[in-house]
Amino acid sequence: MRTSGNSKSADLPDIPLIDLGSEGPQALCRAEPKLLVAIMHRGRDHYGPAAVSLGDRLSRRWLAKAANPYLAEIDAVSEAVGEPGAHLLNLSYEWACTSGIGPDPDGPGSRLLRTLDWPLHGLGENLVVARHQSEAGEYYNVTWPGFAGVLTAMAPGRFSAAINQPPLRRFTPSCWFDWLIGRLGVWRQRELPPVHLLRRVFDTCRTYEDARRMLTETPIAMPAFISLSGAEASEGCVIERGRTSAAVRDAPCSVANHWIAGSGDGHPRGWDSPGRWQMMEDIRQTAAADLSWVAPPILNPTTRLAVAANASTGMLVVQGWEADGPATNLFRL
Repeated sequence: MRTSGNSKSADLPDIPLIDLGSEGPQALCRAEPKLLVAIMHRGRDHYGPAAVSLGDRLSRRWLAKAANPYLAEIDAVSEAVGEPGAHLLNLSYEWACTSGIGPDPDGPGSRLLRTLDWPLHGLGENLVVARHQSEAGEYYNVTWPGFAGVLTAMAPGRFSAAINQPPLRRFTPSCWFDWLIGRLGVWRQRELPPVHLLRRVFDTCRTYEDARRMLTETPIAMPAFISLSGAEASEGCVIERGRTSAAVRDAPCSVANHWIAGSGDGHPRGWDSPGRWQMMEDIRQTAAADLSWVAPPILNPTTRLAVAANASTGMLVVQGWEADGPATNLFRL
């Protein structure tokens, strides 16, 4: 039985807080080389050496053709690793997630609750929180060494945000064929991947409204669900994005991995998306910030991290998970 990880344990590692200043992900690789190696080895174990080598070459080729603004950073990470994997892992989008947004029941502002599910082992135990100083202000990125995008972050006084995956679009009865068709469709695009758009938002947007506008209007290379929580209790939304379209639901609201406001169908992602969404709807307004709300079905064998964030108070609580339970102690900012 999996238990809540909201207590301190000498057997579990602490999540490091790394101050990167204005430097990019290569600085995080220098700061945590052992975690970088561990993540890359887990990726090769998961995908297989041949698939990693081929996928890495194709991923870099696509980033170059798209004139991706973060290619040089990913190249530097690849050089630091010294073997294939960095480009592929930066374009891997096989996760499921559950998120909820609403007024914080414990104080001022709006709160983001979020879990990320991914069958790649080692993500929970190798988590870091990186502090970035950008032109728009500081933000705290819940991430891994070698990753150039942003999946979950909190910018004090501005906003918090996280990305979920929509269902895999259905073209045929086969999930595998549809994955291949969908990936070939992505290779024809030249827009930013969602995780790179979210990084741009944290780097350049000074207000919730600026972030909402950019996340709603900027074309992206593939669909995404984006949860955005502002500094005011009234600021929050879920943006269900197509490549060039957007359906916006204002907070209080929740999202898992199925369409609600937007139109779409597809193969489900993760464990019991409707059940996870309903549980988040039920607990969103009362859940404690200590992550004691992380329980089945939101918690499942692929859960790798849980987060509570409030940009108004600067609160950030993070914990890593692996298949057998908590993988880190609680991080509290």
